[in-house]
Amino acid sequence: MPDPATMSKKGMVTKIHTRIRADPFTASYDLVGKELGRGKFAVVKTCIEKASGKQYAAKFLRKRRKGADCRMDILNEIAVLESAKANPYVVALHEVYETNTEIILVLECAAGGEIFDQCVADNDDAFTEKDVIRLAKQILNGVAFLHRNNVVHLDLKPQNILLTSARPIGDIRIVDFGLSRCMDNITEVREILGTPEYVAPEILSYEPISTATDMWSIGVLTYVMLTGESPFQGDSKQETFLNISQVNVDYSQDTFEGISSLAVDFIKSLLVKNPRKRATAEECLNHPWLNPLPHSHSHSHPHLHTRPASSLDEPETSQSESEPESPAPSPELGLIGSYLTQGGLKTGRDAFSFSDPPFPTLPEIQQELIC
Repeated sequence: MPDPATMSKKGMVTKIHTRIRADPFTASYDLVGKELGRGKFAVVKTCIEKASGKQYAAKFLRKRRKGADCRMDILNEIAVLESAKANPYVVALHEVYETNTEIILVLECAAGGEIFDQCVADNDDAFTEKDVIRLAKQILNGVAFLHRNNVVHLDLKPQNILLTSARPIGDIRIVDFGLSRCMDNITEVREILGTPEYVAPEILSYEPISTATDMWSIGVLTYVMLTGESPFQGDSKQETFLNISQVNVDYSQDTFEGISSLAVDFIKSLLVKNPRKRATAEECLNHPWLNPLPHSHSHSHPHLHTRPASSLDEPETSQSESEPESPAPSPELGLIGSYLTQGGLKTGRDAFSFSDPPFPTLPEIQQELIC
């Protein structure tokens, strides 16, 4: 893992070891099929390596965004992916190419798409509690690895967790490290970024980011996987932020019908306002919900309802620095994390960054966004 000497401001890692190839990408790969996704600053396409015949996902990232040089942002993502090569639950980086205008990441292709699709599915297509336990363990193992190496993801959500296969349900791959940061014991990182429904209270109050920030997002993620509902989503971003700040969570029996009390206890250990009191990834892996006794019963959640992904899916809400850009008009897709899905690029939508760091009083939260 890169040491603090390799870090630049805001915890970004810029020292990388992967060879960045200058020879033409098309000399080694054929682009096949339809685009997997297109956004504001990137396009993602399926490709086949000519030498091996293996399928990958090619993520084309523009180096200049709104006139600014963003090459360092891309190098940060590459460095984090490099540091996680030993982690089977982080998407694998295969090769990197660079042209005058783009950097191309050749990545493992997870054919099962986003877990988001199952989170909002109906009945038989939805996750069972047993499914969620298995996937939550994998997510936590992946995140625990990152945290041991002082990396925080900062945009964990169903759209950024992919599956190696959809039927049967495969293993997870954590994607989209465009907002990730490297923590140390010297430099405090304070930034307003993430995805509104999943962002932790300390982000909104402009307090230091830590590994606990990811753990809050895992609590929200687990809630969504089990219930199909977003715990903090309001009718507006302002209402969503207020719900987060006040930790307004519905733990009613109607919401958690057929779901074990241990699952609710697990979520409650993460949706804690004080980050110091939140369970760590390692502690979560030892929680009794993830380590059921023999013959324990796992339930499905029959009350899932299909709904729009988020009321936040409006063009002005996808404004993070790592958000992709499309040369031509296209559906709003936001951040580029879901480059590996088969059904389209949805991950990372609604990522945001505020121009004025400290929030005013919550009822008057400013919604001005910057890239």
